[in-house]
Amino acid sequence: MTIETILLAVGPMDSVRADELADDVLEVAVPLEATVVVGHAFTSGEYDEIRDQLGFDVALEEADSDEIAARRTPVPELEERFEGADVDYEVRGVVGDHGPAIVDLADDVGADRIVVGGRRQSAGGKAVFGSTSQEIMQSANCPVTYVRDGVAE
Repeated sequence: MTIETILLAVGPMDSVRADELADDVLEVAVPLEATVVVGHAFTSGEYDEIRDQLGFDVALEEADSDEIAARRTPVPELEERFEGADVDYEVRGVVGDHGPAIVDLADDVGADRIVVGGRRQSAGGKAVFGSTSQEIMQSANCPVTYVRDGVAE
């Protein structure tokens, strides 16, 4: 299986592991000359709030989710890393429930691999709070790499 497209799924909590995520993606993308798609999913409520915070003065249907995603943490930091490594990338924003939206985005861009980050969480914590990463791993149509906080120390 060749890897031509890697989807790096991120959210604002990933700023603490942005370097680790970038390192894992670059380890594969650079030698294979793969394209990286940085995907940021928003629920409708999050999207409206973020759009307002960023000063976008248009209705939800008219706002560019890709542009909004590009301005959210940790995307600018990741863009800098990918540019520095001379890796082709694009930023995509999607609106919907986080897990299914990322899985749909992976299908839309033809991702050969998805990279997601997460934190250590007990089994009980997952049962109570759910896990977007777990949902992606169970539903994705391609392999998923999980990058946990503090692993690359």
